[in-house]
Amino acid sequence: MDMQNSTGISEFHLLGLSEDPDLEPILFGLFLSMYLVTMCGNLLIILAVSSDSHLHTPMYFFLSNLSLSDISFISTTVPKMLRNIQTHSRVISYVGCMTQMSIFTIFGCMDYMLLTVMAYDRFVAICHPLHYLVIMNPRKCGFLILVSFFFSLLESQVHIFMIFQINNFKDVEIANFFCDPSELLNLSCSIIFSNNIVKSFLGAIYGFFPISGILFSYYKIVSSILRISSSGGKYKAFSTCGSHLSVVCLFYGTGFGVYLGSAISHSPRKGTIVSVMYTVVTPMLNPFIYSLRNRDIKGALRRLHSRNV
Repeated sequence: MDMQNSTGISEFHLLGLSEDPDLEPILFGLFLSMYLVTMCGNLLIILAVSSDSHLHTPMYFFLSNLSLSDISFISTTVPKMLRNIQTHSRVISYVGCMTQMSIFTIFGCMDYMLLTVMAYDRFVAICHPLHYLVIMNPRKCGFLILVSFFFSLLESQVHIFMIFQINNFKDVEIANFFCDPSELLNLSCSIIFSNNIVKSFLGAIYGFFPISGILFSYYKIVSSILRISSSGGKYKAFSTCGSHLSVVCLFYGTGFGVYLGSAISHSPRKGTIVSVMYTVVTPMLNPFIYSLRNRDIKGALRRLHSRNV
């Protein structure tokens, strides 16, 4: 889709996290550290999964794709923010803003889709263990990744189409450190009610239905686990889902909250803080949540380290 600007606006101004110049060096060091930790943690997950044959299973295939999506997701926003702090400039061009919003939406939605696919994977593994490798064959796993990317791309195009319908912006200042689609829609001079309806509809399609799939999967998982007689078997089954549930609660809780919250009450400062949680903190914590609670990942990292040493 061609990025044609019919509004006459050539650039936007990102308000960032703080207007205090004394805090900028602290914020730069903090977010640079978080970005580097995120990159190293997720790259280690991808490297461990790809280099260890014991991890060539559907669950770790989806996990490595989640790590790749997290790397792309955080790289869409944080480097630009660090550059703005370093150059003391908060200007972003109209085309740059649309590009950032498009890529951000693709990989943000990709995370949602992958978490849903991973819930389905756990459902098959626990409820149909004897048929797990048959059901989750390589062709089906690849198909699920492609479908997830297709829906992510579709949502991105819907957001771009919505923004292109805006003929007038009431302001050029975006109350965030990146081009958040919700913030851009709030700058529209058109009818706010219709924008809220569209945002609620997208939230239902890309939020309610995936989370419904996750809840249904875990309903079946819990039902199956409760039928296991041994406590050791129950603990082992629950332990394979603990990491995934932690990430789901963290990512969906913050992301879904800031998206629908902007439709109900617009509080820029609260929205910015929540945005940091799901755009920076969650991708950073994902590798730790999965590696610290997963013996296979820790074993693969130890074997990788011993081979290099």
